[in-house]
Amino acid sequence: MNAVLVLSIGIVILIVGYIFYGGWLAKQWGVDDSRPTPAHELEDGMDYVPAKAPVLMGHHFSSIAGAGPINGPIQAAVFGWMPVVLWVLIGGIFFGAVHDYGALFASIRHKGQSIGEVVALNIGDRAKKLFLIFSYLTLVLVVAAFASIVASTFQATYVDGVLDTAASATNASVAMISLLFIVMAVLFGFFVYRRGASLAVATIAGCVGIVICLLIGLNWHPIYLSNSVWMWIIGAYILVASVAPVWILLQPRDYLSSFLLYAMMAIAAVGVIGAGLTGADAAHMDMPAFTGFYDNLAPTGTSLGYVFPALFVTIACGAISGFHSLVSSGTTSKQLDKETDARPIAYGGMLLECVLAILTLCAVAYAYSWNAANPDAQLTGATAIFGGGIAGMIDPSRGSAYDILYTLLVLTYSAFCLTSLDTATRLARFMFQEFWLDGSKGETPENVTGYKKVLANP
Repeated sequence: MNAVLVLSIGIVILIVGYIFYGGWLAKQWGVDDSRPTPAHELEDGMDYVPAKAPVLMGHHFSSIAGAGPINGPIQAAVFGWMPVVLWVLIGGIFFGAVHDYGALFASIRHKGQSIGEVVALNIGDRAKKLFLIFSYLTLVLVVAAFASIVASTFQATYVDGVLDTAASATNASVAMISLLFIVMAVLFGFFVYRRGASLAVATIAGCVGIVICLLIGLNWHPIYLSNSVWMWIIGAYILVASVAPVWILLQPRDYLSSFLLYAMMAIAAVGVIGAGLTGADAAHMDMPAFTGFYDNLAPTGTSLGYVFPALFVTIACGAISGFHSLVSSGTTSKQLDKETDARPIAYGGMLLECVLAILTLCAVAYAYSWNAANPDAQLTGATAIFGGGIAGMIDPSRGSAYDILYTLLVLTYSAFCLTSLDTATRLARFMFQEFWLDGSKGETPENVTGYKKVLANP
């Protein structure tokens, strides 16, 4: 099977699903722009802040994507490319996108509260508390996993206690660019929300700034720190990000980062299509279409087990993910400008993630062929397979273009994870607050007293 054909058919199916099934859902749920959203009703300059659709789309997509649509297809590919494609398309359109859209819509009809409050109103307070405990503990795992992934893309490499600058160059560039993005985001938020700068003008300036950050980071990256030091720095960052007003960091950073993410997805698509048009071997998905219902081929030497349910668990973010409902009903619902924005942001955002999952599968197919032909220089691990696979399609000679693209693709992977990381920390903060409050009595962090006043304080 040709990778270009798989990608093209997949995109067409996802577009059809968005137009017809997504449109049908909007009619069934009674989407109505005349109803003010919680972002306008409860605007507080902290968590409830209306955002234009492109800005919120940048935040939502960056937050839900994380490492899932990259790690998932890579793991599930041991069953063959066909099960992965089928689950991404069917699961994305009829499960994942519906789940995300439904969670967001339910939240905006419940004052932007999390699914926990929706549970409380429809089932009871005990069910709400059980749900919040489970979700909070899940978010602890999400934060731990994503912090570890981000730190691994920043860390320096040491050989016998001595810094290996050559081996650390890519990670040092990724770290430098990520730090510059944060500074640029604060400036963007300040000028747009406090100085009234035009979003269009600020966006153009921001895109130029992204290019400048990339050039600086690729050519000047003096920060070489160990994994443990980066973990402490990331921990301090997400602590601040979880309580900072969304307009100063969360919205602008995710919005600007999304342009990098869109660009890298476009580059990946160009790599797949270009390889197909030139007849390169990289365009052929030479990996097996289906290896069987039981996996005993995992490269780690351990088995994922049977295709059901392993397929659904591994591609948990590329097709459907409970974490998405927490994002939709946590940060996104508090920033939605009008109800019609929910469909492109939630339903469309999930389908865009499905496109990323298919692109990753194309990179897996390239890595499969490469590893078979080059046993001494194999691509292993998510960053190497995704970054090396796409870069290899564009520059088969593995020259300077390959090195630059590989660095940028690793940066994209890291940016996805870092965005999900600070969003997850903020969601955990919301849930910890909601646990102590009784929504049926109209309790808020501002009007409660005693121990609740302390525990519900951001």
